[in-house]
Amino acid sequence: MTVHQVLAGRGPELRCKGWRQETILRLLENNLENAENPADLIVYMSWAKAARDWDAFHQAVAALKVLEENQTLVMQSGRPVGLFPSQGTTPLVLMANGNVVGGWAGDDDFRTLERKGLTIMPGMTAAAWQYIGTQGILQGTYETFMTAARMHFGGSLAGRLIVTAGCGGMSGAQPLAGQLAGAATLVVEVDETRIRRRVDTGYCQRMTRDLDEALRWCAEAQVEGKGVSVGLVANIATVLAALAVRGITPDIVTDQTIADPVNGYVPVGMSVEETAALRRSAPEELKARAYATLVDHVSAMLTLQERGSLVFEYGNNLRKFAREGGLKNAFGFRSFVELFIRPLFCEGIGPFRWIAPSGNPDDIHRIDDLILRLFPADHRISSWIRTAREHVRFTGLPARIGWLGYGERRVLALAVNEMVANGELDGPIAFTRDHLDSGSATLPHRETENMADGSDAISDWPILNGLLNCASGADLVAIQALGNWGQSAGVTTIATGTPDAAARLARVMDNDTGLGILRHASAGYSAARIKARDAGLGITAQLD
Repeated sequence: MTVHQVLAGRGPELRCKGWRQETILRLLENNLENAENPADLIVYMSWAKAARDWDAFHQAVAALKVLEENQTLVMQSGRPVGLFPSQGTTPLVLMANGNVVGGWAGDDDFRTLERKGLTIMPGMTAAAWQYIGTQGILQGTYETFMTAARMHFGGSLAGRLIVTAGCGGMSGAQPLAGQLAGAATLVVEVDETRIRRRVDTGYCQRMTRDLDEALRWCAEAQVEGKGVSVGLVANIATVLAALAVRGITPDIVTDQTIADPVNGYVPVGMSVEETAALRRSAPEELKARAYATLVDHVSAMLTLQERGSLVFEYGNNLRKFAREGGLKNAFGFRSFVELFIRPLFCEGIGPFRWIAPSGNPDDIHRIDDLILRLFPADHRISSWIRTAREHVRFTGLPARIGWLGYGERRVLALAVNEMVANGELDGPIAFTRDHLDSGSATLPHRETENMADGSDAISDWPILNGLLNCASGADLVAIQALGNWGQSAGVTTIATGTPDAAARLARVMDNDTGLGILRHASAGYSAARIKARDAGLGITAQLD
């Protein structure tokens, strides 16, 4: 194995002192097997990393191999610090990634600290070793598009046009999500290799460099009422401006490009390679050019909104950077969470994931069968599993994502743990989730934008989430910051088939989602208060 070719371990052979440790090691390796730029340990977002550097990566691997069940490995921003005595019910791995005191957490200061090797940009699932490839955001994007369909388009996107941008590690789910939602989906990406990868892995159907050809393919699909995914190699700012000039008004416009003006965004008139070179030689000049394009980019989105497009940001800070570039009304359209996802968060429902460290796809397929037995046929998870089985390819370790909420995650996790105990699966199953979840993130321009009580920037909740998951017995807990614009917490718990695993899974699944319900109940959302009352959550219910 070279540093450029990290593959996750598979099969029954253990390199560690138990399956819990081995599973965490395989999840770390899986991050890099699915990575956008594995040579530089970059998983996605053009700079979100799995480890500080290669020495830190190898030290983490070595530490996991000797880690006992009564020890905890401590990771500080992608670098292993030490092995400490703990106990069997406490996390095996504790992480703090990217956390910087507020006054030093601004974009320029954070980039300086990162370049000095003192911190990393953790993304959400990158530094927490919880990334499962493009599939990780697939159902969330699908749910967003389908909710938009129900709210604005009579329940269907057939015959509708989605125009968006970004086809990287997370944004690469967009073409397939739009296609599955029934829309003609045009995804613009300046880096051809990213679109090519999505085509090769079945997440995008067609690719072109010609806008007219892309629009013709989309128009044909619209007439037929069929979903199609088209990747266009171009700069989104140029494309949106062209659509506005031609009088083409898409039904939905959103965006998942990397919006950071230094670490990822590509200005108009520059190639990916030229941008990378300028990033090294003159980052301030790159930032100025990127700001100018960001202003044009968001201005075009605002123009299309005025003409009738449903426009929303998908959480990439696009509006933030456009405003910094001088566009005063950059926040003239809203976040997808506020528009479509928050009602689910109020009930503790969010993006739940399970991964088979055995590497055997049949382990996931057997869990698919279990889900279809456990949940009603009209439940969102049942509908999604039927769709995913037909359309979603595994990348890296076999994994699945499905939106489940309070109580539901526990039911599935305990049933899977029983399957492991009975030898129905080839190995344990790791349960994790996106950090974009009910109570695990504070991002004032995404998860917590325009909260009912004004608590958009209160980051106690993800910190409490991480602490509560430690107390609940999770296997890995990460508390992370994203510069000065976000705080999140990640959790992984492993079903090994033992009674101890069952007890820890039950606590984590309910406590993790229960805190999310209470976070929204505290903010005044009636749906969350009703859910909390019915579930017996919260001090008032518990002291009555």
